[in-house]
Amino acid sequence: MRDTSAPPAAIELRGVSKTFRRKGTASPVAALSGVDLDIAPDQFVSLVGPSGCGKTTLLRLMNGLVLPDAGTVRVNGGVPRPGPDTGFVFQSFRLIPWATVAANVAFPLDVCGAAPALRDERVARYLELVGLTRFADAYPAELSGGMKQRVALARALASEPRILLMDEPFASIDAQTRELMQDELLRIWERRRGVVVFVTHSVDEAVMLADRVVLMGPRPGRILATYDVPLPRPRRDYDVRARPEFTELRTELWARIREMVVSDPGSDFFRRSM
Repeated sequence: MRDTSAPPAAIELRGVSKTFRRKGTASPVAALSGVDLDIAPDQFVSLVGPSGCGKTTLLRLMNGLVLPDAGTVRVNGGVPRPGPDTGFVFQSFRLIPWATVAANVAFPLDVCGAAPALRDERVARYLELVGLTRFADAYPAELSGGMKQRVALARALASEPRILLMDEPFASIDAQTRELMQDELLRIWERRRGVVVFVTHSVDEAVMLADRVVLMGPRPGRILATYDVPLPRPRRDYDVRARPEFTELRTELWARIREMVVSDPGSDFFRRSM
């Protein structure tokens, strides 16, 4: 089990800005500007906003994969860096195709030099947690999209990170499987807690899952508002979408995002439509 004597995880960003330079051009792209954000221990936070507003960049800053040009990022009181305390779940699964399900889940433990007994115990535990024990010896090509995402989730959890960063993890699976994976994620999180930062384009998904929804504005990304989600937990025990609190928050968030998109002719939406 997770070491409960360890200090609680928390994320703090102050005045964070990030600019990238496009390959083959001198034109800089301002991804984020002046972002301030606090994420409390054991809190589930969803990030929503128009395409291209810097949500993924924000996750990568929290993981130490990129560094800010200005401002500070603190994770557990220190400078963030990739490692076993932070798990990352990608949209595209990123499984090793020639490795079995068990070997994929074991990969971060092998990288960290975990003892074989600990590695095997963790792999067994998290495959059971995501309901894939019977598929330990299968290969990714033999799995459905939803099963692949479960493997990716088990792999991220295997090192028992105190922070889990999820970048549109359910966007590439069908609608029915997506709802089942939302329930699965809630079940796992309610059991083990920790910080989750979840990027999604689905307002419904953001409200369904999170304690707080952070609304970001168009590029350069900045935080426009944060919303506490007034829905009791556990949320798998009732029809969340039928509650008026869900409808009200979902309607407000979608109205604000829609206004940002339709009022910006340079947005990714209009470029994709041309």
